[in-house]
Amino acid sequence: MTAASQILDRVLVLEMVRVTEAAAIAAAKMIGRGDEKAADHAAVEAMREALNGLYMDGTVVIGEGERDEAPMLYIGEKVGSALGKGPRIDIALDPLEGTTITAKAGPNALAVLAAAEEGNLLNAPDVYMEKIAVGPGYSPDIVNLNRSVAENVTAVAKEKGVAPNELIVCVLDRPRHEKMIAELRAIGCGVMLIPDGDVAGVIATTDPDTTVDIYMGTGGAPEGVLAAAALRCVGGQFKGRLVFRNDDERLRARKWGIEDLDKIYDLEELAKGDCIFAATGVTHGSLLEGVKTLRDGRITTESVVMRASSGTVRWVKSEHRRGVTDN
Repeated sequence: MTAASQILDRVLVLEMVRVTEAAAIAAAKMIGRGDEKAADHAAVEAMREALNGLYMDGTVVIGEGERDEAPMLYIGEKVGSALGKGPRIDIALDPLEGTTITAKAGPNALAVLAAAEEGNLLNAPDVYMEKIAVGPGYSPDIVNLNRSVAENVTAVAKEKGVAPNELIVCVLDRPRHEKMIAELRAIGCGVMLIPDGDVAGVIATTDPDTTVDIYMGTGGAPEGVLAAAALRCVGGQFKGRLVFRNDDERLRARKWGIEDLDKIYDLEELAKGDCIFAATGVTHGSLLEGVKTLRDGRITTESVVMRASSGTVRWVKSEHRRGVTDN
């Protein structure tokens, strides 16, 4: 078990839930309105305000892009009410994972963050990452990005004691995955296609109720670090490799201290030591219920918060008075 962090002890786990709750409630006002930017902006503003109310010297290491591209919650931004004197915490966040989902009132949109001691979360640039993940209970390195789709599926099926065609693989529904989807279906696998939200897709591998056995595909690198933080808390395996489309993205990676551009990252290299993961549902999904407004004006949220050192997973259902998110 990961050693508990005295620094993280000073940042209460439930305080992180309040941060994701605030972002989720703000984003929920834009569900189905067709405006992705407005939904994201609302979540970012609310999360930033909530983070700045916490006693910590925080640094955003995974955020909404770099400063020139995203004036709010950019990589390197300082957050917290105790800059220079409070516990030094690195924050990875996605105020609204699933902007398109929210705009279209689809399932599985989340407000997400992870926190760890300074230096324990990979400073991943805002590029793509090739990913593969499974839940707990398998031999080490049961999946690997250097193996073919068929080899990974066969290895997992063998340990699970089933035929490869009995597995279900979760994949982002993107044109870039057409070849991989065809390979999976040729094996006979069930393929669960999701429109967005690959953090929820990765976490789904840890929950037997979802029936998802493996997550595969290429998505955002920031989401890869967030998903890795969640798996550090609940168990499972994750492999990630950064994908660069041009020289500008390679230069960006080197700017953030990444020299080996072909490196395959393991779970512990993306999120080391003790860490906290928190998520609140924005729209209804397989992981969490979405934000609901009751007839009397109260708002309900459902969240999950996890900690690596204890392996504790807390499911938090909250009621908020209209206009009040910090209860």
